[in-house]
Amino acid sequence: MNALDRQIETLTKRVTQEVILPRFQNLAKGEIVEKASDDLVTIADREAEVMLAEGLAAIDEGPAIVGEEAVHADPSIMDALSGDCWIIDPIDGTHNFAHGQPPFGIIIARSSGGLCQSGWILDCLSGRFCSAHLGQGAQVNGETINSQPTGAGAKPIAAISMMFLTEEQQEMVNRTIAPHYDLVDIPRCAAEQYPRLALGQNDVSSFKRTLPWDHAAGILWLNEAGGKAARVDGTEYRVDEPDKPGLIGASSPEIFDAFVARLQANRS
Repeated sequence: MNALDRQIETLTKRVTQEVILPRFQNLAKGEIVEKASDDLVTIADREAEVMLAEGLAAIDEGPAIVGEEAVHADPSIMDALSGDCWIIDPIDGTHNFAHGQPPFGIIIARSSGGLCQSGWILDCLSGRFCSAHLGQGAQVNGETINSQPTGAGAKPIAAISMMFLTEEQQEMVNRTIAPHYDLVDIPRCAAEQYPRLALGQNDVSSFKRTLPWDHAAGILWLNEAGGKAARVDGTEYRVDEPDKPGLIGASSPEIFDAFVARLQANRS
């Protein structure tokens, strides 16, 4: 683990202990707000983002800071995504956190020119710390890891949530995907979903919304581990394209290609 990784690990664990965990299963009704339909924010999200932003600025004050909650208050902050920036998800999996359930975590990415250069993911409850830097591989708790398919049976395991799909999309999944995969639900937490794809728990997952604070770090980490995360057409993910839908993550390039081929066959 390099010096920057140690600084980020120290910062995220301090915020976890001082701000996040004291409010886990201890939130008052007025400390949970619905920003939009099925999109919650808590007082812990907001306080954690402030502390993380201050900590990252102390590490390097050069990059702009793009935080999920700051963007909700001022969407123009998204303009900084095309330059050098820190990207913060103070509590990924807020729905779980607000309901007193795991998993949830902190996600931080560092990006330049619209492409993620470094990423960090902390599981707030277990302390698992994932880190990756472009071209340097991926680590868990300082140990280099290589992505492993589940190998659980004849069918790969696909984590796909039906709740975010239209009726037409649900029908397509049931007809085209379900016969060839063992379907499991998503954890509603990208900080957990990406590690599952490399650590032998899931083989493939699809994402409809692709906001940078949810995905930038995880995509880099999975790709550096030897899996594959990209747009459905195979193009790389850019943090400055937050409104572009559709993303696939897989434990190997071969599983990625097979899943996309099934999607494309359905469209032809």
